[in-house]
Amino acid sequence: MQSVTLIIDKRRELSTKYKKLLAGANNTVIVSKDLISAMKTIQDKEPDLILISDSIDNDLSDYCKKIRALTYNTRPIIIGMSKSAELQDRIQVLESGADDFISEPVNPDEFIMRIFAHLRREFESNLDYKKLLPNKNYSMRAIKRILHSSTDWACMLVSIENYNSYKENYTELASDKLIQTYIAIIRSALSETDYLGEFSENKFIIITETEKAEKIANFLTFAFDSVRSKFYTIPDNKRGYIIMSGDDVAGRRADFVHTTIGIVTNKFNNYKDPTLLVNSLLQIHSMANLPAASNYLMERPQITGQNSVKTPLFNKKVLIIEPDESMKLLLDTIFKIQGYDADVIYDAGMITNYNTPAVIVLDAGNVDNLAGIDICKKLKKLDNYKNTKFIMTSIIHDKELILDSGADLYIPKPYDISTLVKWVETFIKEVNTTV
Repeated sequence: MQSVTLIIDKRRELSTKYKKLLAGANNTVIVSKDLISAMKTIQDKEPDLILISDSIDNDLSDYCKKIRALTYNTRPIIIGMSKSAELQDRIQVLESGADDFISEPVNPDEFIMRIFAHLRREFESNLDYKKLLPNKNYSMRAIKRILHSSTDWACMLVSIENYNSYKENYTELASDKLIQTYIAIIRSALSETDYLGEFSENKFIIITETEKAEKIANFLTFAFDSVRSKFYTIPDNKRGYIIMSGDDVAGRRADFVHTTIGIVTNKFNNYKDPTLLVNSLLQIHSMANLPAASNYLMERPQITGQNSVKTPLFNKKVLIIEPDESMKLLLDTIFKIQGYDADVIYDAGMITNYNTPAVIVLDAGNVDNLAGIDICKKLKKLDNYKNTKFIMTSIIHDKELILDSGADLYIPKPYDISTLVKWVETFIKEVNTTV
């Protein structure tokens, strides 16, 4: 991303000279001649560096104090410029909040190098050194700057889904390599004028031209799926999923990582506020996320219609398929006490007559009759059960047999009821976040 430098100077010739010296491919320079126009630029662009000349009407040190007070939340670099070379003048300006002082007339080469040294340090102070990307604060600054751009732009939110499960099972070192590989892939698809920065541990922001966004997204989904198998062991690749290990998640099935990309542009919506842009980006990204496949979604022209969009109801339905009568009664009672809409299924063939549940707790069956496994396989093929979470309990202590049926979690019998309740609560939240 280009740095932004603001020059506050009433002198036309010198301000033009400084602008020519500093402007370039990696630095945008804006000139303001008074505090009012300067503040508009500061609010819109959040400049990295502000160069203030003593040609202004106010005292230079007072001006530096005002600018520092007005930019306390963004903390730009402030440099005072003056024809005075007096030590006391320099000290006074620095005490007033300036980071540096430059005496005029300037040596062009030294002037350029000192300004760029400040800009380099500002950029490095906002760098995540593990990913070598600008951090979230810098990404939010980049988003704010494009709102006032006269050119077409596209903002992309790129994520690695199921990242936490991968990190927990394969260690932080492996997850770092996964992220670094994906960042390298993303960089290969971008030009020098595009921006790539961090949004969270496993999410990134790309700012590019509107016409390039969909091509980039198409390449990234293909490239990520092409390399992801290299980050898994041979048994996991053969199985097609991870069996989680550890005290809290043992027996849970976790899908492989995939990438999800949401894209918004200023082609269809004129965003005025960075919060609205980010909210739209998160919404598009959420809509693009598929359970186990890489995908992208780009904002399209809206077709209006009254009451055409309905807010989904919170799904708290839990179905119980359990052969033991006392366990049926116990689970039904506990889940209803927890506030869930629980039902006990006595005839597994009638399960599709019920409203689609958020969670199904079912027994796998026995060695001679794996009825629960057959039910799970059947329901997993139905579209309306694609978001339903299946918790399978079993006296058959074979994780792969259970999880191969499509179950999301295997709990061996006998089990602790509190463990089951905890997982039902977790899955209820996941389902209602996904919908």
